[in-house]
Amino acid sequence: MKKLKVFLTGATGTMGSAVLELLAARPERYAVTCLVRNPKSIEKTPYRNGGVSFIFGNLLKAADIERGVRDADIVLHIGGMVSPKADWYPDLTWRINTGSMQAVVDAVKRRPDADRVGVVYIGSVAQYGFREEPYHWGRTGDPLRPVDYDAYSLSKIEAERILAESGLKRWVSLRQTGILCPQLLMKGADPITFHVPLRGVLEWTTREDSGRLVAALCDRFDDLPDSFWRRFYNVGSGASYRLDNYDFECRLMKALGCPPPEKVFEPSWFATRNFHGMWFADSDRLEELFHFRSGKSVDEYFSYMASNTPAYFRLARFVPAALIKAAMKTVARKPPLGTLSWTRGRDPGRTRAFFGSQAERDAIPGWDGLDLSRPSDTPRLLDHGYDESKPESEWTLADMEGAARFRGGRCLSRDMAKGDIYTPLLWEDAEGRRFSLTPASVLLGGHWTPVAFGRQEAT
Repeated sequence: MKKLKVFLTGATGTMGSAVLELLAARPERYAVTCLVRNPKSIEKTPYRNGGVSFIFGNLLKAADIERGVRDADIVLHIGGMVSPKADWYPDLTWRINTGSMQAVVDAVKRRPDADRVGVVYIGSVAQYGFREEPYHWGRTGDPLRPVDYDAYSLSKIEAERILAESGLKRWVSLRQTGILCPQLLMKGADPITFHVPLRGVLEWTTREDSGRLVAALCDRFDDLPDSFWRRFYNVGSGASYRLDNYDFECRLMKALGCPPPEKVFEPSWFATRNFHGMWFADSDRLEELFHFRSGKSVDEYFSYMASNTPAYFRLARFVPAALIKAAMKTVARKPPLGTLSWTRGRDPGRTRAFFGSQAERDAIPGWDGLDLSRPSDTPRLLDHGYDESKPESEWTLADMEGAARFRGGRCLSRDMAKGDIYTPLLWEDAEGRRFSLTPASVLLGGHWTPVAFGRQEAT
């Protein structure tokens, strides 16, 4: 069997390293080239002198990316800036995430066999923005609505749009959710911990499941049908991993050996809105295609995480709750992202975005007065404005007009070949801004007005 040539970015990150482990274990099947920024990051890996090759460069340099794309059969673009680092460096996040995607697209399009090359992009649940009950369930095609001050979400939407509108024939966007792994317990607390509403939800996945998903995609690369490509998919580990954020905090603190949230946090430290997260009504689609889930329950996985942390972490159970609470309060006070650094008019913009107003924040009750019941497990989905029971081959201009009305805008194009979802049309949003997008990006991907990175997202 001919080796599949794989170009991998993000190989030293949580998801990328899981993919690399699986592909490197099969040197007879894969020839993997990784783009790595720091040579020291791979000095102790088992791949340094094995069948994996490395390009030492970074995602800001198009020439470094082109070197990897040049001979690849498939590009796994997993690398990029992610939160919480992305929240501290919004301008750099925008440049890395959008610039690297443009560089990948440009490099593939320069190849004479561009239609043969596969490009796998890792999108994010952050693209969907804040999802409040009763619409805490979602699916691909739901509108992409980045929250305020979230350069990461903006960059992921724009990067995905660059790929989806590129004209390439074999691309796919896997919209990743939060990834559980033992290292999650070892990371220090960051102020964005308190940007997460306690009543919010998230369908998590695991590092191992994520790695298996991409490895399985590579295994089937030669025989995947055309219908798989040029699509958007939500990545999640399924029903057991659909947690509300309060439940997640309880599990996290228990795994660390710390007292429960009621002992170490105050409810008013946590934002009540303006943070992404939802349960996926369609994450089983990828499981049906690739069977990547381990079957391990979320309880089993948290036990696994707790047992795979250094022994000194278990000393946390001997630390008084008051001392932990004081440390957490210090984190919440850290400007400019700590929620306690915004109080009393010090950052009215963020107070409005994350709490509604100072008065609403002041009205947050103590733990005894909070409703911390689990949100409904019955999906309530958005109506996308057109007949979704129709096959894509039957979509017409009327369906485009319905989808545009759902978004408060209009489809301005007067001609569309039935079922042609990859020829761009002209659209207008509710504010009169006109733009060109393919029907696939709008109806299948939820894209709309191209996002702009500006003053309100900067920290």
